[in-house]
Amino acid sequence: MPKLLKFLAFDTSTDRMSIAVTDGLRVWEHSGPGGAHASTTLIPAILALLADAGLALGELDAIVFGRGPGSFTGLRTACAVAQGLAFGANHGAGIPVLPIDTLMAVAEEARFHWRGTAGASSADGPSRVTALLDARMSEMYVKSYEFNSGMCQPIKDCELVRPEKLMPDPTTELLAGNVFGVYSDRFPAGLASFDQVSALPTATALLRLAPALANAGHCVAAALALPLYVRDKVALTTEERAQVKAAAALAVLTAVAADLPTSG
Repeated sequence: MPKLLKFLAFDTSTDRMSIAVTDGLRVWEHSGPGGAHASTTLIPAILALLADAGLALGELDAIVFGRGPGSFTGLRTACAVAQGLAFGANHGAGIPVLPIDTLMAVAEEARFHWRGTAGASSADGPSRVTALLDARMSEMYVKSYEFNSGMCQPIKDCELVRPEKLMPDPTTELLAGNVFGVYSDRFPAGLASFDQVSALPTATALLRLAPALANAGHCVAAALALPLYVRDKVALTTEERAQVKAAAALAVLTAVAADLPTSG
């Protein structure tokens, strides 16, 4: 019988914070405001969810997080918390970290909901999905993926695209993301021929992707868990730096001091 993998997953790359925990059979999830709010609410929410699941941090097979692209502050916060918890777990021995593209999570979330509305089995669904996230400044993050035999593979690198310039690959079967209401009046007319599903990167999508990616060797040591940036930003503000530094310090202290003992 295959080992039941235990994961903690979270994403703070958008204006929604999403957290989920699995013991390999059941899933516990939580969502709340993201962005700058996540720097103060992410760790308490993680603690509460792990307590609900009766799991200790040291029992996890990996910590999964959305690595980007997305909100600069949100990505730095997620990375700092993932690194801090991983470094401090198991009395300093650490646990693996699994960074996953936020756009891959968008593609998986849309595909999952498409299957649900279509009444299809878990093995069915669009095999080629183009994920789009609002990058603000009249641009979108765009990346296409192929789902095959339980794995999700990127087709090409992430791009920054203006709505008017969006030209999905003709083999795309589904467009997914949070841009359809924002830029509906600016998309090329031909985009209407593609099926569209509104979706955000969720922690439950990360959990569904995690087993195959972990088994394929995509987990890394905490020190190598880094954000993915597509649009450069020169520097964080003083407030943003303080928020990220505080999140990292609190994550380490939380893991080292308590290691989140099980409640039952």
